[in-house]
Amino acid sequence: MVIGFFMILLDTTIVSVANPAIKAALDPDTANLDNVVWVTSAYLLGYAVPLLITGRLGDRFGPKNLYLIGLTIFTLASLGCGLSSSLTILIVFRAIQGVGASMLTPQTMAVITRTFPPNQRGAAMGLWGATSGVAMLVGPLAGGLLVDGFGWEWIFFVNLPVGVVAFVLAWILVPKLPTHDHKFDMVGVFLSAAALFFIVFGLQEGEKYDWGAIWGPITVWQLIALGVVLLGVFIWQQAKTRSEALVPLKLFLDRNFSVSNLGIAIVGFTVTSMTLPMMFFIQLARGLTPTEAALLQIPMAVLAGVLAPFAGKLLDRTDSRFLLVPGLALFAGSLFWYVALTNMDTPIWMFLLPSAMMGIGSAGVWGPLATTATRNLPPRQAGAGSGIYNTTRTMGSVLGSSAIAAFMQGRLEANLPGASDATGGFGSGGQLPDAIAGPFADAMAQTMLMPAIVVAAGVIVVLFMKDARASKAAEWEHH
Repeated sequence: MVIGFFMILLDTTIVSVANPAIKAALDPDTANLDNVVWVTSAYLLGYAVPLLITGRLGDRFGPKNLYLIGLTIFTLASLGCGLSSSLTILIVFRAIQGVGASMLTPQTMAVITRTFPPNQRGAAMGLWGATSGVAMLVGPLAGGLLVDGFGWEWIFFVNLPVGVVAFVLAWILVPKLPTHDHKFDMVGVFLSAAALFFIVFGLQEGEKYDWGAIWGPITVWQLIALGVVLLGVFIWQQAKTRSEALVPLKLFLDRNFSVSNLGIAIVGFTVTSMTLPMMFFIQLARGLTPTEAALLQIPMAVLAGVLAPFAGKLLDRTDSRFLLVPGLALFAGSLFWYVALTNMDTPIWMFLLPSAMMGIGSAGVWGPLATTATRNLPPRQAGAGSGIYNTTRTMGSVLGSSAIAAFMQGRLEANLPGASDATGGFGSGGQLPDAIAGPFADAMAQTMLMPAIVVAAGVIVVLFMKDARASKAAEWEHH
């Protein structure tokens, strides 16, 4: 389960390092960074929109079956991405990849929730959480090595052998769990999909249209407002529906479930948004290759991977806040440190230090949030709960991706007036000339303040959790 999950999460961040190379290959003539960001956003949209229903489909038809179907779609779409000859084709295949990922993700968490009792779930979820943390951090490293060694297409081709291995292992080893009958709330599916699409599309394209008209009288803000209204209607409809709700709102009566969801949205937002300005600065302003840029992430990936299983074991014996508060505080501190270092004078080796600090922080974030969210869920609601949790994380990532694109473009305009009208663009490859590199670095540093402030707010959010270690163990044994 973890192999497939690792692969699809890798694909949310592996593209960040390849963005300059993809832009140079498929969109070399513009200075607008929004176009290439759609390679990430299309994937995240295809991933986020169906997640609520795919969690339920796993409950209904068996998590193993949905996992295998999702893995197949994802792996075949990866082949299409690698063979793409234009930015538009790549974006379409990335969206299909996202749909495959959305079928697969909730099943991994649901199988863990349904297979391990709460008093042993911390270690299992610690491994699951470590997978998400390490994959999000290894993505840029793997991306750098593949882009430099073989070309950007290989960040997608590498999924083919991994997908086949994951499929065979899951087919043989994952148990068939009992299914639960569910009615499907098609009105809820439509409302949630439309709401998420309008909000993300509006945020993503806002800068491109100067936050004004898109088609005729329709403006960016109207699209975002329509998405927010539809989201409100969706929540109201979920509360009133006679059939089985897509989002059982009573799950949110569990305070830890609610706080964990808000926490993972913040973490998803931060991890997705921080890599883009960081990679553009390291590669374009400082002239490092994708591999060299990725090597700066090694302390983060290694420390997160080594420490997360220990954090998981500790979680079974302690209040999750003892891990989450220092974890998020270290994460925020490392980002502010990055901001301070993002200039033309910092020795490159210095970037290894906040990377290490971020790795230590990450170990106390991913697993503890996932375990705390699912600890009190009854097995029947495992798919729904895991679908909601993963939707929340992915929505955080989508908002992070679109917000950072708009904010980055705005900071570029402020520091380099007329930058988006320049003919050569930032996609031509190689290091920027000195006259431009300084203001460009300032723009990237200012952009990185946004994820730093957001994750600092996460420290306050997780303080609202309560200690719930033993509350549901007996009830789970009864199930």
